Amino acid sequence: MELNTIKDAFDRVTKKQKVASSKSQEVMAQIGHEIEQALLRIQSTNDAASLSEHKMILSELKAKLKEVAPLSQLEGTQKELNVALSKYPKLLEKSFNPDISKAYRNVGSDIHTVNQIIASHFYREGHFDLGDCFITEAGEPEAAGQKSPFLEMYQILEAMRSRNLERALGWATTNSEKLKLSGSDIEMKLHRQQFVEILQKRGRDGALTYARTFFPPFATKYMAEIQRLMACLLWAGKLDSSPYADLLSPFHWDKLAEELARQFCNLMGQSYDSPLSVTIAAGVQGLPTLLKLMNVMTGKKQEWQSMKQLPVPVDLDREFQFHSIFVCPVSRDQATEENPPMLLSCGHVLCKQSITKLSKNNNTRPFKCPYCPTEVEVGQCRQLYF
Repeated sequence: MELNTIKDAFDRVTKKQKVASSKSQEVMAQIGHEIEQALLRIQSTNDAASLSEHKMILSELKAKLKEVAPLSQLEGTQKELNVALSKYPKLLEKSFNPDISKAYRNVGSDIHTVNQIIASHFYREGHFDLGDCFITEAGEPEAAGQKSPFLEMYQILEAMRSRNLERALGWATTNSEKLKLSGSDIEMKLHRQQFVEILQKRGRDGALTYARTFFPPFATKYMAEIQRLMACLLWAGKLDSSPYADLLSPFHWDKLAEELARQFCNLMGQSYDSPLSVTIAAGVQGLPTLLKLMNVMTGKKQEWQSMKQLPVPVDLDREFQFHSIFVCPVSRDQATEENPPMLLSCGHVLCKQSITKLSKNNNTRPFKCPYCPTEVEVGQCRQLYF
């Protein structure tokens, strides 16, 4: 969602507010100073001083306060602040349409599947009590089967936060073959981190014993890494001042925890990011475009409900793009298996149906590329595979 305009307006309001506040404090300080000076003069006069002298001091104070002109000084800055404040709510109302239901399409959904997704989201985020409550109230007891794996993952991660790798190493050893098939090296990274911890806490002998016990299966593939760890033995007790001090960085723990969570979800056949979170975030980003479309199509609600394809593209960030999509620049249709993208001899790409129309369904008849002067034959076009 484009928020730069709103942010700029907010910045203007805060700037005006700071200027008005600063000016008010400055004027109040001037007034206070003049009053204090007048009081000192009154207190310094003799008790026998005439009432006329006191009146003179007060008259001078009145003149000085009038010279300070607090109202006239504050009026300008306050007026600018009020103008900025009056414009800001209007901009918010214009940018944030409270009725987002206009962008809703009456698309049938499987409530059972939706409940499964919500329950999975709660367990994935570590909200186990909330997940249990939800599946009870939603009447989805089978969704409780998703709790156990995520509970195990969070127990491992909680132990890692305490610099305890026993659970993580046990999980990695149990799933060693699956991790190798997925190309993951997290098992070796866990052993590396454990080696460094033992070297720091139990010294050279403990670390060497650990290396002899657990490193041999990794020697073929990770020899350079193991050699580097063996060199750390020479710096036992002073690793923080060695060439290998980077191994002590807390960054390794954070990175290792994130990678373990990714691999754990991967072995479960789940994505690292919650599908519910991704769906909502993508929907929020695409909502302004849909609302604008609905404003244009006011009065055509039936057409909107029956529309199979949006007449405008909804641009999403790369984080929401999980596979390549090609939309024909001529027909504006999305490519399918029946209507695949075709590469023309000039380098431009169109969908197969557009090429058929341009060539009038004649494979030998040349047609002009709609984007350059090149004459193209259908037989020269090649299907693209993304």
